[in-house]
Amino acid sequence: MTKIETAMVLAAGKGMRMRPLTDRVPKPLVEVDHRSLLDRLLDRLEAAGIGRAVVNVHHLADQIEARLARRKAEGLGPATTVSDERDALLETGGGVARALPLLGEGPFLICNADTLWRQGFADPIRDLARGFDPETMDALLLVAPTATAVGLEGLGDFLMDPDGRLSRRPESLVAPFVYAGCAVMKPGSFHDLPEGAFSLNLLWNRAIEAGRLYGQRLDGQFLHVGTIPAIAEAELALADLG
Repeated sequence: MTKIETAMVLAAGKGMRMRPLTDRVPKPLVEVDHRSLLDRLLDRLEAAGIGRAVVNVHHLADQIEARLARRKAEGLGPATTVSDERDALLETGGGVARALPLLGEGPFLICNADTLWRQGFADPIRDLARGFDPETMDALLLVAPTATAVGLEGLGDFLMDPDGRLSRRPESLVAPFVYAGCAVMKPGSFHDLPEGAFSLNLLWNRAIEAGRLYGQRLDGQFLHVGTIPAIAEAELALADLG
């Protein structure tokens, strides 16, 4: 088992589908039930034993940096480093590629700053980190059942075979699994990259072709907070926990 201690938190996006709210507040700082999405994720990373997080910033970057500074002053983990993308928004893959020198030589988590779920008995982040096998996997993705996801618009993302290998959703069909916002990758997968902005999907498609993209099912319910109405849906789902 490879020990994973570092996470890349993708917090640079503009959150266009949540405008006008995100004209003044970056999406990672949007609150669900009085706590920001970013704080919820960072708290879960710390609870899972992740000691370091690299957070990329672009849109309303000063607000995110201020929130990270406040967490540090309050003694809240994990320890954070900023990867600055104020000069250019690099999308998911380009953002990770720029931050590689900060992430170390071993496998690392990649988490969307706005990822949110109702947690079951297991800790999804801890189990995802424990489940990654660099000998057989280029990436291990946290996936959730499409049918039970809250706030989701779309037909899902992946099929998963009995061994956990993922493949893309066939066109016009509903896929049983949706990407739930967290993955484990290794620096060696980031090679032959385009310049500038690109999506992590480029690397995941390469991994599918090599039979090295795997999924781990979320123990819980994925809450997709992609629009302003989805905030209320997520709050209602969380309220069911009591």
